[in-house]
Amino acid sequence: MPRKISRLLLVCLSTLVGLSACNAQEASKGPSKPEVKAVAVVNGVPIPQSTVDLMMQERTSQGQPDTPDLRKAVINDLVSREVVAQAAVQKGIDKTPEVATQIALSKQAILIRAYLQDYMKAHPITDEMIKAEYDKIKSQMGDKEYEVRHILVANEAEAKDIIAQLKKGADFAKLAEQKSLDTGSKEKGGDLGWITPNTTVKPFAEAMVKLKKGAYTQTPVQSKFGWHVIKLDDERALQAPSLHEVSNQLRQRIQQELVGQAISELRAKAKIEMISADAKK
Repeated sequence: MPRKISRLLLVCLSTLVGLSACNAQEASKGPSKPEVKAVAVVNGVPIPQSTVDLMMQERTSQGQPDTPDLRKAVINDLVSREVVAQAAVQKGIDKTPEVATQIALSKQAILIRAYLQDYMKAHPITDEMIKAEYDKIKSQMGDKEYEVRHILVANEAEAKDIIAQLKKGADFAKLAEQKSLDTGSKEKGGDLGWITPNTTVKPFAEAMVKLKKGAYTQTPVQSKFGWHVIKLDDERALQAPSLHEVSNQLRQRIQQELVGQAISELRAKAKIEMISADAKK
């Protein structure tokens, strides 16, 4: 049975593509006098020290040591990139629709990432925020967890028929294997493992917590997924992880919420006109 899943909003494309594209476009304008410290000049286009520093920062963040040989390799790589990028501009490749779109998307992604990084600097996540999030989630989880299995079917009549068979002594696990629509659990006899009420849909959770060990629901339980027959195999006191164990995950969760909030606020202020594909025909 599907569970509630929070998905992380990720915005990330290659910075290097954008840098190469920008340098290539400058090359099309002809030689220019370097205004910043350059490590090389390719056909009049400077490769700034700042670009090398950025590349080195990325390499060292991946565990590579900052050595003269690595810096030399980075500079040579940037020179090769610039040579090829300039050749592409000379052939007009940067003006083709597909490449122009890719360049625009790369530039957009870099701006988005920079904006969100700046936003997070202005809205730092504190230890107090993490603790509050921990307490909120812990309270939602309750003090018990339940080992349950279920059989999911398409309509109430099927669910009632399954309950009738169970009352006659049919094996729950075998019925789940034969009839359940939940492909994730049917091969395990409907077993969902240990779950807490907050990790499943409300109708399922409400029916689950009312069951006694070994019992199954006497009436079908309807949710957005279909009709369930639920059986409680066991229950136990919930051993929640400590704040220290989940602090990193909580920090990421809060960051997701803040980023989502920032994007929602920007969308609310923007004038957005949705144009359907049919309207363009």
